[in-house]
Amino acid sequence: MRVLIVEDEPKMAAFIEKACLEEGFVVTCVRDGHRALESLLVGGFDVAILDIMIPGPDGLSVLRSYREREGKTPVLLLSARGEVNERVDGLNAGADDYLPKPFVVAELAARVRALARRTPDISPTVLRVADLTINSMTREVERAGVKLHLSNREFRLLEFLMKSNGRIRGRMAILEAVWDYNFDPGTNLVDVYIRRLRDKMDRDHPQKLLHTEIGVGYVLRLPP
Repeated sequence: MRVLIVEDEPKMAAFIEKACLEEGFVVTCVRDGHRALESLLVGGFDVAILDIMIPGPDGLSVLRSYREREGKTPVLLLSARGEVNERVDGLNAGADDYLPKPFVVAELAARVRALARRTPDISPTVLRVADLTINSMTREVERAGVKLHLSNREFRLLEFLMKSNGRIRGRMAILEAVWDYNFDPGTNLVDVYIRRLRDKMDRDHPQKLLHTEIGVGYVLRLPP
């Protein structure tokens, strides 16, 4: 998931960036309204985190301009002020959510993930990594032309990793996407299903595709 962070205060920007990176998001940071609007219009982001008080055009002005140009990326507004009028102004300008400062990392991450789920899925029906293919419509999976028989949860896990386009995904992101958990149940659930999936798709092939990044998460890709 690609996230645009618009925040001019260095410590706050670093704090938000660290939180997003720990969730496995791909992050771009900009510091002012001109670059914010430019980045939004270029596109490619799943969610934008936009502070209201930024140099140049402020966050509300950036948001209005972006929506006037038919921009569709979900936007989470941040503000050090929590007045009702400001929240109303933000929502009227086209914000999808509003989070007053200070906030906790868990809430920020949960809101970003919730906004990303609202984005229409325009992924291709057939996904491929090397000789592994899955069809999201028929739910068929093949490795080197041989069909793999996966459970529903194993299929969802594989599909999520393939749609991540080679990005490392942490356990919390996997739990959210595959099990719809927004909390860690304190079990090795993810690890168990990763082992099952690896056994089915990699065991009989010299080229391994499912890799563990110790202390970070899991990734589906060709070996370096």
